[in-house]
Amino acid sequence: MYQVLYRKYRPAVFEDVVGQKHVTDTLRNELRLGRVHHAYLFTGSRGTGKTTCAKILAKAVNCLNLQNSDPCGECENCRGIDSGEILDVVEMDAASNRGIDDIRGIIDEVAFAPAKAKYRVYIVDEVHMLSRDAWNALLKTLEEPPAHVVFILATTEVNKIPDTILSRCQRFDFHRISPADISERLQHIAALEGVTLSDEAALLISVIADGALRDAISLFDRCIGISDDVTANVVRAAAGLAAQGHLFELANCTVNKNVQKALEIIDKLYRDAKDMMSLCEELESHFRSLMLIKTVRNPRELVVMSDREYDAAVAEAAYLTLSDIIYYMDVLSRAHTRMRESVSPRTELEMAMVKLCAPELDKTDEALYARVAALEKALKLIEANGVSVVAVPEKVVPAPTESATEAPAVSAEPEPAIEEAPTPEEETPAPVEKPADPEKPAVQEQPVEQPKPVVQEQPAEAPAQPSRPARKQVDMDAIYRNAKPFALWPEVVASIKQYSNALGSAFSEATAYESGDYLLIDTDYEIAFELLKKSERREDVRRVVQEITGKVYKLGPYKQPKKEVTQDDVLNDFIATLRDSGVNVTEE
Repeated sequence: MYQVLYRKYRPAVFEDVVGQKHVTDTLRNELRLGRVHHAYLFTGSRGTGKTTCAKILAKAVNCLNLQNSDPCGECENCRGIDSGEILDVVEMDAASNRGIDDIRGIIDEVAFAPAKAKYRVYIVDEVHMLSRDAWNALLKTLEEPPAHVVFILATTEVNKIPDTILSRCQRFDFHRISPADISERLQHIAALEGVTLSDEAALLISVIADGALRDAISLFDRCIGISDDVTANVVRAAAGLAAQGHLFELANCTVNKNVQKALEIIDKLYRDAKDMMSLCEELESHFRSLMLIKTVRNPRELVVMSDREYDAAVAEAAYLTLSDIIYYMDVLSRAHTRMRESVSPRTELEMAMVKLCAPELDKTDEALYARVAALEKALKLIEANGVSVVAVPEKVVPAPTESATEAPAVSAEPEPAIEEAPTPEEETPAPVEKPADPEKPAVQEQPVEQPKPVVQEQPAEAPAQPSRPARKQVDMDAIYRNAKPFALWPEVVASIKQYSNALGSAFSEATAYESGDYLLIDTDYEIAFELLKKSERREDVRRVVQEITGKVYKLGPYKQPKKEVTQDDVLNDFIATLRDSGVNVTEE
């Protein structure tokens, strides 16, 4: 009779247990030192090795010839336990033996010494299923059992174990097994079975198993039944999953708002007998991977994909904001919940995809936030290209008149808004008018012989005040155009964090550009600019930059150089605005 792989390759010694070194090392040390406890509690999710370790421990405490704290497997006791001839090792399932009568049978047996082995060992699986009366009956025996009895309790729901029982057991928590460890074990089994298993297929099986090695081996067993050459497509066929390409296509449909193609893909997968609830779960997991790529500094270790799929996921994540991804996951999660009670899971998934492709149809707060985020992203893209987001300018500059031509020129480009304090070379105060003496009548200080026009004009060659020269007009567009990346910015941020973690964190994701005497900061984090508006914070940043570079900079935000706007551009924008408002405009 064919023996399934997870039973055929069940570890017989602690050394072969995968991914639970913290448990196996402790148990081996206790066996080596002769410190065998009377009660053990093994907890953890399914398929992580609880029952396997319990059986190995039961053989080890009775083995006549331990090999490096592992059962030898050759002595009379080891062979008898494996064959079932030695009845001193009892394995029971608390799901079907959960009553007080079952526990009373154990209590009656523990009074007798073992027949052949050194210890009577009771392995109770799914022990959380015991009734309250059964727990009460077991409590006293578990607290003070005879010296020849060992209890090994195993459970997947440790929260259901009474505290009185927990305090009387030595507890071991079994972790989920990592995909890398599962893949390595599968490759080892594949070599022993003489079949081919690709790395991508092994990784996919590991992801589907979700940390359970037994589930992974069972799925691999099904794959071998399909083909001796196990590839990722074979795994997807055996597990009933959608191809990874379909997940990327559905995600791209949400980015491109292509409802028709999304519904066509779902229809194709439905006709191919794909489970709609599983498809929804896979799609949600796909967006989770995109979320990790957007938020984690080194996401490669957390995102379990092949290198080719990971590169595609990184490119796809670049088109989405984090708020988009969170909204998509929320919609899919709500759809998955409704699928459990719906008569048509396919319809629920189709409704979810329509909402993802057309957020205006979803009236929830999350949908509203997603739409606002999309608008903000669009505005940033427009501003990044140097195009004004206002269709019609607020102010139209009139044609110059004679009086206007006589007025002094005023720069249309102010300095960056953040730079409010002057740099050290500008410390000389601007000239101010002398205040009138309150004890003397106001007297015009201008010479009497000079005329008094309405607008007093100072000749260029003889300024009225002997103060510093008039401030030169700055072409900020040229400064933005000539800006170059500031390579020392990471060092500046690291220095800022040493005395102000909040200020340093605000600029940790920013980039900086150098243009002459200006240091221009580029970031989407508005709080960073709010902090810089405070003079003391601005001076802190300026001081750190000076310490590192030896140069004093003027601070400001970085902007893309603006495009020159002609009168034709203004006219065309105005005509477009009229047409959008429903006005019929004809061009002659």
